[in-house]
Amino acid sequence: MCDSELIATEQYITSGTKKLRCGITTGSCAAIASMAATEAILTQKFPEYGKITTPKGWVAKAEILDAKITGHLTASCAVQKDAGDDPDATDGILVYASVRLEASSEANGSVCVDVQGGEGIGVVTKPGLDQPVGNAAINSVPRIMIAEAVEKSCRSHSFSGKAFVVISAPAGEKIAANTFNPILGIKGGISVLGTSGVVEPMSETALVEAMEVEIKVIAESLREKSIRPVIVTPGNYGSDFIKKYPELADIPEIKCSNFIGAAIDFAVLYGFTHVLFIGHAGKFVKVAGGIMNTHSHVADCRVELIASHAALCGAEQFDIARIFDCATVDAALSILDETGIRDVVIKSLVKAAQRKISQRIHGAFKFGFLMFSNEYGILGKNREFDEIVRQITVADSSL
Repeated sequence: MCDSELIATEQYITSGTKKLRCGITTGSCAAIASMAATEAILTQKFPEYGKITTPKGWVAKAEILDAKITGHLTASCAVQKDAGDDPDATDGILVYASVRLEASSEANGSVCVDVQGGEGIGVVTKPGLDQPVGNAAINSVPRIMIAEAVEKSCRSHSFSGKAFVVISAPAGEKIAANTFNPILGIKGGISVLGTSGVVEPMSETALVEAMEVEIKVIAESLREKSIRPVIVTPGNYGSDFIKKYPELADIPEIKCSNFIGAAIDFAVLYGFTHVLFIGHAGKFVKVAGGIMNTHSHVADCRVELIASHAALCGAEQFDIARIFDCATVDAALSILDETGIRDVVIKSLVKAAQRKISQRIHGAFKFGFLMFSNEYGILGKNREFDEIVRQITVADSSL
């Protein structure tokens, strides 16, 4: 191995004050196993380790497990997923590749690779995903990686013909219950994913990409409707709040985590007509300041924004200083309650948030904006919120 090669599982990224180890994707595992099984067919011997160069340019290397030459021109083996320090539901799963070669009489060096899913690999049941309905949930980039790995092995041994590859994960169906697959309509197992071949721990890019896939699936399900609504909420607080209101029950919902700006952009991109932003004030106050990634390591101006709007609404200097000293939004709200200006300050914050969202979407869709807290319930909403809910409800009842 060349000294300049970067082994994916030996690389680290910095997250705050922590160094987190990178891992390899299920797509890399499938490609490594496919190459090793092909090698075994052509040499009658499995390598101890297999490796590929990922699309990122780093090397994915893994031990070859449960290796078997199963017959004439057939073999199978497994690679264990190593997600590094990422909290990945598929970490430790065994990804198998079974390969069957069919030699061609034409010694032209060409190899045609057919990739299918086996046990524990999900099947796509809804449009809008990377693969068409009915296909195994093995995404495009992993399919290319598998094909290239098999082709490389075949070329190195002057084999021409066809290669039939089946990727499986015996524990996949059980593990898939802890992934987004049931929501996305991928049934029967996990997905074989990865665009870079590398798992970067707690990767914001991966989270945004996952959200985009979910939004795209929702958009596809509404494609034939004139009103295409979605609720955007940061997380479980929002989901729990939404459950209290029956009129919201049938509207598709997407959890955007801290990525409110990305969710807004995807709602524009995929043609939604009505969007309801519903969130806890702890995050949604930040939108009033134009903060579209609400993670505290990006920006945390919650009490500063509340204090600023309180000042605009006539709060005394003493109370503004008290708000600045608050550790939580609820504590700041309690001071606004004491001074009798909570409602007017919230109204000011909601108007500012509406202005920031409007500037980003340029009229692409109608939207409602609602902030709540666990202690106070609904704090405020824009004037359009109730009318948009009514329009969505009327549209649904007319179908």
